[in-house]
Amino acid sequence: MPVVEARVHVDVSPKIAFAVSQTTGETRKRWDVFIHEQHFLDGATAAGKGVRTFTRQRFGPAMVSRYVSYAPPTNVGMTMERGPWFFAKMGGGWRFTPDGDGTLAVWKYNFACRPAWLAPIAEWLGARILGREIRARIAGFARGCADPTVLAEAERAVRR
Repeated sequence: MPVVEARVHVDVSPKIAFAVSQTTGETRKRWDVFIHEQHFLDGATAAGKGVRTFTRQRFGPAMVSRYVSYAPPTNVGMTMERGPWFFAKMGGGWRFTPDGDGTLAVWKYNFACRPAWLAPIAEWLGARILGREIRARIAGFARGCADPTVLAEAERAVRR
């Protein structure tokens, strides 16, 4: 299975970086260039292990995913339950570690494509496209970690 990875240093603590990564609604859209729409499912009102989310990407494809790990302020992981027809499997994890006066954010995704006969080409192409998307998304995250509006929301979440 291909793995794509992006990393960035941000000048905030791991607690704040993690909280920025978990913002929702209009605050999330200020930094997350990937999503067009995202919301919790099954009556959930906050992220947590086992919580499912619906996400529509800005170009239209949608996915239902489940948090398989949720350990503030160090990491979060998800797996796709339902998504675009060409993904047989997809999962991702975001890790936040102290790095000097800030945080190193490392985001990794793995996936497998279908149908099997097309997978070698689709996965080669997918790694490049998804890699570009993830690099753009983590760059947006870095901008969010410097955006006063996003930071104010993240700080409120940390205090809760």
